[in-house]
Order: sequence, then structure tokens, then C-alpha cells
Amino acid sequence: MSHAYTEDHLVEQPAIGLFADLGWETVSAMEETLGAAGTLGRETKGEVVLASRLRAATVRLNPALPAEAINNAMDEISRDRSAMLAEAANREVYCLLKEGITVSVPDLALGGQKTERLRIVDWENPKNNDFLLVSQFSVTGALYTCRPDLVASCAGALPDLNTAS
Repeated sequence: MSHAYTEDHLVEQPAIGLFADLGWETVSAMEETLGAAGTLGRETKGEVVLASRLRAATVRLNPALPAEAINNAMDEISRDRSAMLAEAANREVYCLLKEGITVSVPDLALGGQKTERLRIVDWENPKNNDFLLVSQFSVTGALYTCRPDLVASCAGALPDLNTAS
């Protein structure tokens, strides 16, 4: 018989319920199956960015941008920052989420290239975003595995959890 006074019962499950009430999709990764059709679409537990969700959200928020710009933005947001100080890495990702990612696209009117800002999050219309709360999200790094109780993401981009490296 499980005891009612557990962290899961007193903290984690009520928090999951709160996020669900706010309209977030909630997923448990405790028994995660890997692969493209798996629980989160990750191939390995070393992946911290849910690439398929991020790509879908990025394409939806930036329909006029070409696939190459989307690919470049995906590379930039999911770039390994484990060699950086955690504060600097967090600040860099925060700025990308807040301000968007600068991408180069063909300038069809004038020829050559021009710079555009690709959005990861729609700050003006929050309902356009993909909100996901994952419980028991295991991340395996070079040194150990960590499993935060809850990880929240917007537009499919999970926070950089390279602390498991």
C-alpha cells in the first residue's frame, strides 16, 4: 500500500494537475519508449530537445521562412552548450527564446541574402504555442543520468539539461 505523504502525491501530481488545468499537455516519461513513434519522439535519452515538436512549432510560427532557415535555427537552439558556464548558456538560450533566432534567407526582391528573425515562441499570442509538461524526464549524459520531476517547455523546446554531461 502506497503512503499518501509522498513527494509524488503531495507535490508532483498536484503540479501536473495545475498545468493540465492551464491547458498544457502533460506526459509522463517514467516508462518512456524511445524512437520516432515513442513517448516523446527521442531516439536516445541523451537528447534534451524534442526536435520533432520544435520543428513543427517553428514551421507553424514562421510559415514564410524556407526550410534551410528552419534547419539553421534548429541547429542554433539545440547546439551543445555544455562547455559553457551554466549562467552563460541559460542567458544565451533565454535570448534566443525571447528575441528569436537571426537567420539568413534569400532576398527575392533585391537578390542576395537578407536577415530575418525566426520566432521560437509567440509572445503576442500565447495560444499559438505548444506547451508541454513532462514528468520524470530522464537525461543521460557522459557522466550520469538525471531525472527531474517536471520539465516544462514552450513551442517544443525543452530547456538545455546538459548538466547531466
